[in-house]
Amino acid sequence: MKKTIMLASAVLMLGACGEKEKTYDATGTFEATEITLSAEQNGQLLKLDVDEGDNVTAGQEVGLVDTTQTWLAIQQLEATKNVYQSQKPDIGKQIAATRQQLAKAMQEQRRYQELVDDGAAPGKMLDDAKSQVQVLQKQLDAQVSSLSNQLSTLNSQQAAADVQVSQLRDRLAKCHIVAPIDGSVLEKYAKQGEFVTAGKPLLKVADTRHMFIRAYVTSARLQGIKVGQKALVFADYGGEKKEYEGTVSWISSRSEFTPKTILTDDERADLVYAVKVAVESDGYIKIGMYGEVKFQ
Repeated sequence: MKKTIMLASAVLMLGACGEKEKTYDATGTFEATEITLSAEQNGQLLKLDVDEGDNVTAGQEVGLVDTTQTWLAIQQLEATKNVYQSQKPDIGKQIAATRQQLAKAMQEQRRYQELVDDGAAPGKMLDDAKSQVQVLQKQLDAQVSSLSNQLSTLNSQQAAADVQVSQLRDRLAKCHIVAPIDGSVLEKYAKQGEFVTAGKPLLKVADTRHMFIRAYVTSARLQGIKVGQKALVFADYGGEKKEYEGTVSWISSRSEFTPKTILTDDERADLVYAVKVAVESDGYIKIGMYGEVKFQ
């Protein structure tokens, strides 16, 4: 009888433990936004002065690809632009003589007009004066048209050279390798002195300040979760849990089969939904670390 009472008590204690409410709603692993920084130009890698684990800031120059040939090409185009500039005609000066001749011819035409009107000169002299004015006017128009076309051509050539210079300056800027975000260098794929080509990975940088935990919840639990909702996040650091405030930033639109490494409230569920909870890290949270989420 005594043994029966003890067995019944043990069963009741186990039942009570099984019914104990969990302190979390979901578990998962911490992740961070990772960006692979690649070379954008071909050339020798003159420097790549960061190592794995170093912290970088957005816009910080971390490497440099050889810029010599690009710089020389820019200098050559700048000299070509100066040649175009020196060849541009000064239309006002080049037509000044013809314009002066035309003005004098028009003055002669007016004088002969007065003489003919007074009967002091034959009409042929007036006709010759008018003809001279017409000839000089056509010469002036032809000079202006030719010089304008020449100026337009040189302006177009100079504009094309300006575009080429801008392209080369863009290539020159891309030789300077800069960090895309604030973060930490996770991996380094190249070394100083290597020849790199455009697209070759150089570094992997992760934003270890703004991290998130990817957790999985069942469809029943998902009904009470929405983007922007607050949550408590617990990071398991060295056997001790640290608490952080988090915000639901993303909810998957499709289900997945339960990952073997993920624990959910309903272990019988075959399908779960991924949820991301953003959290500000103080340096203790590491990528891949396990954590727990309690939705508020």
